[in-house]
Amino acid sequence: MASQKHIQLIRWAVIIISFIIVASILWNTYDFFQKFKNEERAKMEILAGAYERFSTADLNADFSLEDKIIGKNHNIPMIITNENDSITDWANLDSIKSLKENYIIKQLDVMKNQNDPILVSHNKGNVKQLIYYRDSDLLTKLKYYPVALILILFLFASVIYLFFKSNKVAEQNKLWTGMAKETAHQIGTPLSSLLGWIEILRLENVDENTVTEIEKDVTRLNTIAERFSKIGSNPVLKKHNIVEATRNSFLYLQSRSSKQIEFKFKSLNEDIPIQLNIQLYSWVIENLVKNAIDAMEGKGKISLSIIEYDNDVSILITDNGKGISKNLQQKIFTPGFTTKKRGWGLGLSLAKRIIEDYHNGKIAVQKSEIGKGTTFIISLKK
Repeated sequence: MASQKHIQLIRWAVIIISFIIVASILWNTYDFFQKFKNEERAKMEILAGAYERFSTADLNADFSLEDKIIGKNHNIPMIITNENDSITDWANLDSIKSLKENYIIKQLDVMKNQNDPILVSHNKGNVKQLIYYRDSDLLTKLKYYPVALILILFLFASVIYLFFKSNKVAEQNKLWTGMAKETAHQIGTPLSSLLGWIEILRLENVDENTVTEIEKDVTRLNTIAERFSKIGSNPVLKKHNIVEATRNSFLYLQSRSSKQIEFKFKSLNEDIPIQLNIQLYSWVIENLVKNAIDAMEGKGKISLSIIEYDNDVSILITDNGKGISKNLQQKIFTPGFTTKKRGWGLGLSLAKRIIEDYHNGKIAVQKSEIGKGTTFIISLKK
């Protein structure tokens, strides 16, 4: 408990220090931006002075300094206008774009919004011009630097968050895998004992039908234990008759469901060998059939059809339950998504993983209509 508080204090300290560092960088950037902007203003005022001296000085005067000042301005875009706001000259604008209509006028509007104009007087104030200018490309880039910095920090923080989150999920998965395997191990002991009791019941001449049904339930418990033991490991696929495997799961649920539900199984071919993990495949069939039973609320019809093609096999499970709306058909395979009041939302996501990841097949809602029912389809390669 104490160590967890210590970790939390360190975490908050790191967050506060990071915030102070970011705030410091942003403030220094803003301060540098303002100084750089003031320097550009000063340069433009010197430039305006050079223009003004050209018009007022004696023709025999030395203009080399003014000429140098004007010639050195290569990076600050500017437009010169007369008193009536008519453009007389411009510099450092895109020469190709300037050929387009209204480009210079639009640039003038940008300059008016960015900076105050500088007045240039000629002939002792009789003629006046205005120099408009906008921020240089370097200053513009500097202006957006804090935004880029914040985005980089945000992305960096997101990567760290996702890293820790994935580590946490991995730890949780490892814990659940360990619990599943331990559950399977613990179930094994009473299962062995139950198998012994079944043999005793047979020796005691108990009705064979009763013993057989008990044996089926014990076998199912053994199958469930095997499923739990396989969690976290790659399942082994072996050739099995998919018709027999599907029928066994289907009939098991039929015998333990409401008599108001009509079960129908159909397959034209009785022997279709497919590479399967029998325990995991039966889990999928049972999940889909149970979902169909829930959708019909204990009364209706369920049909399961197996159709063989040249290269693959399709298993269709159809019910006449309440159906699934179109906007939910893509979400139902998402882990944690459920429409039931009491449900974990894991059944269909596990079914999708078993079919698509382990068996290289496909599972989907083939069709569904509200109030009429749903058909799920599983496709497996032969």
